[in-house]
Amino acid sequence: MDWRVAYFLGLLTAFLTIFVLSWKDRWPGFLRSSPVKTDVMARVVEYRLSMGPHIVALGGGTGLSTLLKGLKSFTRNITAVVTVTDEGGSSGRLRQEWGVLPPGDVRNCIVALAENDNALRNILDFRFDRGDLSGHSLGNLILLAVTEISGDFRLAVEEMNHLLAIRGRVLPVTTEAVSLVAEIEDGQLLRGELEISSCRCGQKVKRIWLEPSDPQPLPDVIRAIDEGDLIVLGPGSLFTSVLPNLLLPKIAQKIQESPLPRVYVANLMSQPGETDGMNVVEHVEWIEKILGIAPNFIVVNNGSIPAPFLEAYLKEGAIPLYLDDSQREVLLEKNCQIIESNYVKVYEGSVVRHDSQALSETLMRICRDMKEV
Repeated sequence: MDWRVAYFLGLLTAFLTIFVLSWKDRWPGFLRSSPVKTDVMARVVEYRLSMGPHIVALGGGTGLSTLLKGLKSFTRNITAVVTVTDEGGSSGRLRQEWGVLPPGDVRNCIVALAENDNALRNILDFRFDRGDLSGHSLGNLILLAVTEISGDFRLAVEEMNHLLAIRGRVLPVTTEAVSLVAEIEDGQLLRGELEISSCRCGQKVKRIWLEPSDPQPLPDVIRAIDEGDLIVLGPGSLFTSVLPNLLLPKIAQKIQESPLPRVYVANLMSQPGETDGMNVVEHVEWIEKILGIAPNFIVVNNGSIPAPFLEAYLKEGAIPLYLDDSQREVLLEKNCQIIESNYVKVYEGSVVRHDSQALSETLMRICRDMKEV
């Protein structure tokens, strides 16, 4: 069979599967019954979520999707703003071969906000292992197909938001093709996310910017900030997930001028190759450098990482990021409120990530406290 035929048959199968999953709870007698009691409880939950605070979360990679999994339990008024500078894996290949914006981070965030993210993840994260499609995930190919049909990546993302009835909204920060460029102390230029994330020179980065310069953000992103209750930066890779969104001048200006509280969620550990040797304060100083203003709140983990996992991460060069007294003093001088708690959780028995539930509870508490001021 020609690979193109197999490709589109696979996409058709995926769409039909998603259609069935999204409608099985809505049609009486379709696949299973819908008891009145369950329907009432669902309506109560939906009402509670609809009354939740409006959260604008900017980032990319696994950090943002981890956060969203917890947030959706507290509110459906979530706008996830995703960076579009990814160059690796399936996203990088699709960007190079089809000229489409990288879909991987967008796909991860859509799955994270879905009602049943486990079942959906199994479908959209399915990765082909042979032929011309080897290495591509089904979710990325679906986003590519919808982009080709609609002629616009933004419309494709919106269509996926509606199709999967997610709790919130996922938006690319811009629909312009942009690339990251960084300059290190010796004048060397690092071009692209892959070079920057593997340079092992985080402390030597002198400046970072986007090319072409001054890309325009989506109007809906600006509108979300105007209508929000809280702006969340991170967790995620500093140079390749958190900062790229802020490097759009209009985004930085809007956040700087906004009265909304700005929260930076510090990573659990440094990222080998990208932020080697950098502490929490140095992360915050980069955000302050780009925004022109420091975050109002700094959320930092103080929980211990289980020994077997810590040993494995240390071998890779990842160092836990904790605050010491000198760092606390610097942050307090910047008028940052420090929130420390145990945010460590082991997922799937193999990877250490933020505890999305505990992290979301902290963010909800900030929203509640700010309303009471």
